[in-house]
Amino acid sequence: MSIILRLDRVMADRKMSLNELSEAVGVSNVNLSKLKTGKVSAIRFSTLNAICKALNCQPGDILEFIDDGQ
Repeated sequence: MSIILRLDRVMADRKMSLNELSEAVGVSNVNLSKLKTGKVSAIRFSTLNAICKALNCQPGDILEFIDDGQ
């Protein structure tokens, strides 16, 4: 099972840059960049909440489950 982060897609749909999201959420560019590229193994609910609020989206818009058959 895999959880895929779709933050880049949602940001593009909202025409929001990494810098703008970083300022709105209060998370560093480096940490948001890691989220955007999927190079994290966990995300805090408080961070997810702030991202969803800033992007006016639902957690399911950012996170996607892929069943890889295992």
